[in-house]
Amino acid sequence: HVQLVESGGGPVQGGGSLKLSCVASGDTDGSYCMGWFRQAPGKEREAVAAKVKGGSATYYSDSVKGRFTISQDNARTTLYLQMNSLKPEDTAMYYCAADTTNVCIDGARWYVTYYDYWGQGTQVTVS
Repeated sequence: HVQLVESGGGPVQGGGSLKLSCVASGDTDGSYCMGWFRQAPGKEREAVAAKVKGGSATYYSDSVKGRFTISQDNARTTLYLQMNSLKPEDTAMYYCAADTTNVCIDGARWYVTYYDYWGQGTQVTVS
């Protein structure tokens, strides 16, 4: 099992920046897909970024490409999401997730159903 705990959310003005963190613990050995998702009120949960734990390739949704950066610390226990040029439409609960069954393959990395571990979420509000 993998436990994920997000932090770093909060209120921010439009154009500002925030950096979210996700600390992973438990059975974290090996390479697998880790992603950031968000869910706004009344909307479906959507993927915004993903990367393979310990890997170099990164993936972004069109809505955040060029503004958000997903990264990981050298110890590979903390996943980050640097969010710049924030817009009101970025307002949502942000979730960290792990798909321990694959390595961010194209058919799976964007879909909620493939991720088997989730954090509790951290709220981002852009005014």
